[in-house]
Amino acid sequence: MTVIVRDLRPEVAPDVEGFVRVRHLALPFVYFSPQSVRHFFAHAHPDAHARKLVAEEDGEIIGTAQLGLAHESPEHGQGFLNVYVDPARTGRGAGTLLVRTAEEHLAAHGATKLFAWILDEPGNRAFAERHGYRASRSAHFLRLDLARTPLPPLQDPPPGVELRTAADFADDPRPLFELDAAVVADEPSDIDTEFTDYEAWVAQTWHHPHLDRELTSVAVADGRPVAFSVAHTHGPGRYGTGMTGTARTHRGRGLAKLVKNDSLHRARAAGYTEAYTGNDSDNGPMLAINKWFGYEICATEVRHVRTLG
Repeated sequence: MTVIVRDLRPEVAPDVEGFVRVRHLALPFVYFSPQSVRHFFAHAHPDAHARKLVAEEDGEIIGTAQLGLAHESPEHGQGFLNVYVDPARTGRGAGTLLVRTAEEHLAAHGATKLFAWILDEPGNRAFAERHGYRASRSAHFLRLDLARTPLPPLQDPPPGVELRTAADFADDPRPLFELDAAVVADEPSDIDTEFTDYEAWVAQTWHHPHLDRELTSVAVADGRPVAFSVAHTHGPGRYGTGMTGTARTHRGRGLAKLVKNDSLHRARAAGYTEAYTGNDSDNGPMLAINKWFGYEICATEVRHVRTLG
């Protein structure tokens, strides 16, 4: 039995379905769909030199890799690769082949430092170390039983603040782009990110197939969005928080709790039964907020880094 690695073919339905299947088996806390995979191909920025790879054994996809350059970072030469293998098909060399192919591609396009997320399990940690990666930081996946866990009561916004939804900005989402750019710049990360390309943001984020504008809650003050909780919905019953953030000038007013609580209440009313989110393990304030809502940690990922050359 021979394992080969090749590019995913987005126009071939079995390829896309195989990629999604492996991702859900290996990483059930993050939802992928055929629509989101094809969206990636349709709107990936050319400067990212992004690829999706699959490892195939006897015609069956058993592993996947998503990779590219961090083109939105002011520091050049940073790349990312996230490799996931069907848990029932490990030990066949698929992971090693995916890593090797991804590294060769990224190095050829100028990457000198590579970052990878790896689930915090003994076999995964040993795999990363064998390939020259060292742990740098960690993040948690959290789950909330939205059907059975009581949510905090809804609260009125503070004076001068009103609650809206992302759908209210359908005619002009630029104010949400500006808030997103400000929040992302402050987000804990080992890769600094600067959102400067509005058109790319519209294509990749605003038109993402899982973005639920009706359930994305936005706090508005002085006519501008100052906090939001971005909702992604996936199939029957599953809701995820893509980002919750507040503009620096409006922090300390409880707006993150306000918008997230509003979104969760409306998600439950719409029939969603489970909610997922993720937090950097050092992000104490957001972890405390999610604990207040009733989220529980269900898994941990560890960020690994390798310097090339």
